[in-house]
Amino acid sequence: MAVEKDTQKAFGWAARDSSGILSPFNFTRRVNGDSDVTIKILYCGICHTDAHFVKNEHGFTVYPLVPGHEIVGEVVEVGSNVHKFKSGDKVGVGCIVDSCGACDNCKQDLENYCPEMVFTYGSITSEGRNNFGGYSDKIVVDEHYVVHIPCGLPLDSAAPLLCAGITVYSPMNYFGLNRPGLHLGVVGLGGLGHVAVKFGKAFGMKVTVISTSPSKERDAIQRLGADSFLISRDAEQMKAAVGSMDGIIDTVSESHPVAPLIDLLKAHGKFVMVGAGTEPLALPPIPLLLGRKLVAGSNTGGIKETQQMIDFAGEHNITAEVEVIPIDYVNTAIERLVKGDVRYRFVIDIANTLPA
Repeated sequence: MAVEKDTQKAFGWAARDSSGILSPFNFTRRVNGDSDVTIKILYCGICHTDAHFVKNEHGFTVYPLVPGHEIVGEVVEVGSNVHKFKSGDKVGVGCIVDSCGACDNCKQDLENYCPEMVFTYGSITSEGRNNFGGYSDKIVVDEHYVVHIPCGLPLDSAAPLLCAGITVYSPMNYFGLNRPGLHLGVVGLGGLGHVAVKFGKAFGMKVTVISTSPSKERDAIQRLGADSFLISRDAEQMKAAVGSMDGIIDTVSESHPVAPLIDLLKAHGKFVMVGAGTEPLALPPIPLLLGRKLVAGSNTGGIKETQQMIDFAGEHNITAEVEVIPIDYVNTAIERLVKGDVRYRFVIDIANTLPA
């Protein structure tokens, strides 16, 4: 492969079309700039967003697509202006690798809401290049968008925190659903939901998992520490829980009824969507009006908050429950993820299974 000026060879797995099938892919990344760090990728989680993007389910995928925004690795090179990192540091990269730095959101450390935010993959960079993600051997990122991984956190099970972790931690912080004694409902016990349970318990909250799958009750309570479990299709269980919750984090990315969930909230309760579904919501207004209830959405988190989240995880020993896989299993893993056949996050062992 010929290498363009100011670029370096890279290797990963990419989808070429909406079939979503990934296969080995040679490409280039920029060389390390003055403010950049080059990271040897060790592990990369598989997010449900990856499954949507490889098949162009949102309608704006740019192919070829190298997915992956739950990246943990080791710094191997730093630019002359880099002060936060040095070679050998264990670091993480989440959903964002660039933003304008000048808008109101950026000035408030909310780069995730910047109109010019650049996603870790699936975006066009300021240089006009297709951005490639973490199913690859290396990545070059401006130091601002890189976070330190606390010592003691296992790198494989820390990787999903860079997306799943911050996606539930950020709204819990912003909407005040992080105080001891509050009652938090978590809809869906998947990659995001199981981490939300762990953060909720670390905040000192009562946590109820709301799921369509009775088989997950034992895991929710005995393995993850939830206080109770509701089967959302059981009308009697749902009726008994009406008006009992201070807040709900809904992590489900598939179409599902939300009106019965709104009924579970106390007056002034907050219902926060973090699952990126593709169907519009059927949202009756009367339950909202009668209880002054809030329905909101939340999209990952800024870099400062992501560092706070991973530090909190280090202090409380919060990691994702993971199944570590080789890169050549990735297509099967994505199929299983779509079917809900994973407890609770696939993580690719990049360092040991991606050929150099």
